[in-house]
Amino acid sequence: MDNFSEELARPVTKDGQVKMSILSGTGMHFPWLQSYVETVVIGGKKKKDFSQTTSACLSFIQEALLKHQWRRAAEYMHSYFQALETTDGHQRQTVPELIWKLGSEILFYHPKSNVETFTTFADRMKNIGVMNYLKISLQHALYLLHHGMLEDADRNLREAETWRYGEKSSSQEILINLVQAYKGLLQYYTWSKKKKELSKLDKDDYVYGTTTRSMINRSWKTSMNLSALIKIPGVWDPFVKSYVEMLEFYGDQDAAQEVLTNYAYDEKFPSNPNAHIYLYNFLKRKKAPRTKLLSVLKILYQIVPSHKLMLEFHTLLRKSEKEEHHKLGLEVLFGVLDFAGCTKNITAWKYLAKYLKQTLMGNHLVWVQEQWNSRKNWWPSFHFSYFWAKSDWKEDMALACEKAFVAGILLGKGCRYFRYISKQDHQVIRKKIKQMKKSVKRYSIVNPRL
Repeated sequence: MDNFSEELARPVTKDGQVKMSILSGTGMHFPWLQSYVETVVIGGKKKKDFSQTTSACLSFIQEALLKHQWRRAAEYMHSYFQALETTDGHQRQTVPELIWKLGSEILFYHPKSNVETFTTFADRMKNIGVMNYLKISLQHALYLLHHGMLEDADRNLREAETWRYGEKSSSQEILINLVQAYKGLLQYYTWSKKKKELSKLDKDDYVYGTTTRSMINRSWKTSMNLSALIKIPGVWDPFVKSYVEMLEFYGDQDAAQEVLTNYAYDEKFPSNPNAHIYLYNFLKRKKAPRTKLLSVLKILYQIVPSHKLMLEFHTLLRKSEKEEHHKLGLEVLFGVLDFAGCTKNITAWKYLAKYLKQTLMGNHLVWVQEQWNSRKNWWPSFHFSYFWAKSDWKEDMALACEKAFVAGILLGKGCRYFRYISKQDHQVIRKKIKQMKKSVKRYSIVNPRL
């Protein structure tokens, strides 16, 4: 393993041959593969043998990776380097990238790998496949970040930022933008760290405070490339959050809101629920009018109806004076509980139980029936089976009571879930169950008495 990165970039000898070792460090030997490699190197067979050998090697590497057999994959990689000697024009472009992807994956997980080995491999691969220089530089920087080597990652990104090969293509431009973005993210990290240090300083630490404040301002200026990046259509969540935090810190609220608004509503950008979440949280911090908050959450509801903010959306709708908002508030609660991940959300069940009663008391039986008609064929088994009644009661009595009330309202007192819970006798919730029975008898939509 110590020579793994060297093997990946081992140069061709003067006579055009590549020295390969098929005998592994663990004693594994592949005689048929050895014969193929020797034949290819000396040029004594047809070209198809070369293709068959490399193809077989690649298959073994992929199989080893799928099984997380990192040592075995590394052993096969020693033989796959011969693919760099291909004369096929298309493969000469694709093989270096493939070797980088396979080799970096192995080095990331191999038990004997380290940062130095990975860095040596990355630096050599940059020079083998120049068209992959930016991709490798970016992935190398992320690897260094993963290991906490921020300065090395920053230096790697700065070198990549100034790299050019031939005419600037659109693909190169995108990668350069990404390189600049991650460099900006690193600068944001430095800025954020210094900001925290500044907030902890005593008033007497004037000299250090002035120096730190100066560094913060300098980081802010060098992070402006984030501004250019997030104007390009795409998903830039961490960069947008970082840039907006900086804008807010320096008091430019209008610019921060403009960035978030464009990120959420510009049709050139892909649909992204996080964009609406960031905008909503910003508007909420700035105590924006309820109408603005509702408009943002309404779009989020259309994208992710099960999001946890939907309970806030329901609360805002309920406080509205518009009847259409009250109706939508009921729809939102049903929508949240349509998803398996929300079935144990006691807050959602509490809201629905309470709002069902309020809605029926307000003579809006039709609203409830509209929501229930599209669910009555699957909600009973999804939420209100006998199995769930026993399970919910055992795990969380409070949740079981809220669900039992909703089940009784929607399915009547004959519902198996409601019957099981209503027959339980527990001192803590005995009064609650008694009240639940009375409410179900009065408000159940099975036999409406309104």
